[in-house]
Amino acid sequence: MIRWRTSYREASKFSRRVVWVGGGIVLLFLLLASLSPILTPYNPINSERNDPFTSPGFKHWMGTTKMGYDVFSRLLSGSRIAFIVILLATTLAMLIGLPLGLISGYSRGKIDRFLVMLMDSVYAFPSLLLAITVAALLGRGVVNASLSISVVYIPQYYRVIRNHVLSVREEVYVEAARALGASRWTILRKYILFNVIQSVPVILTLNAADAILTLAGLGFLGYGVTPPTPEWGYDLSKAMGDFASGIWWTSFFPGVFIVLLTLGFTLLGEGLNDILNPLLRGRR
Repeated sequence: MIRWRTSYREASKFSRRVVWVGGGIVLLFLLLASLSPILTPYNPINSERNDPFTSPGFKHWMGTTKMGYDVFSRLLSGSRIAFIVILLATTLAMLIGLPLGLISGYSRGKIDRFLVMLMDSVYAFPSLLLAITVAALLGRGVVNASLSISVVYIPQYYRVIRNHVLSVREEVYVEAARALGASRWTILRKYILFNVIQSVPVILTLNAADAILTLAGLGFLGYGVTPPTPEWGYDLSKAMGDFASGIWWTSFFPGVFIVLLTLGFTLLGEGLNDILNPLLRGRR
């Protein structure tokens, strides 16, 4: 906490403003997602009482779709799905990639070479193609979509943490602890983990931004959640044919929500990176 406060004070005003703007956007969407059961004016998966292709107005703020779904209600409910998938995917990737990076960077030898080869093989695949492949094997659903996306980010946590461990393991205090007979797990837990974990918030926020696009891509291609569950990518795919007929709102608003939340997480991650990275602070 003390290191974070010091880094925050030393950061430029621009970096701090970027963090606040990005964090504000993410917090706004998180608030909308939390209150969506209360704020949604219509049932997001029931369109029986709504007229199709109603233009945005007082009754339907963002209009209705071809099937009569209220766009605003589905977007609010879809924000909950987005945050659930982000939380599950990034947390699972972190819980797997972080310890593997610690073990690999500290142990070296055969274990390190095997894990480097495995992670490089996974990292070589295009992220969306890899997520589609895993999703095709697991099937549709929120949990399966989260698992499919988490596979993409495990190598990122692994590579960053491993590189940090490789530099920290040669520090004097680690050598001293090793000379005093401290066990491997004690050194990893007490002397290395808390010196490399500062990069995790940056990876997490940037992965969250990418996870929104990956989830939207899965939904757009039909590999995401199970219909008619509200999800921005799925709704966008169903609305692509409407724009040619002048029905702009069914694709415009889902696209805006995707862009805004992605922008929020990206600004938050880049701002945190500027604050926590001393090299970037020195290049104002």
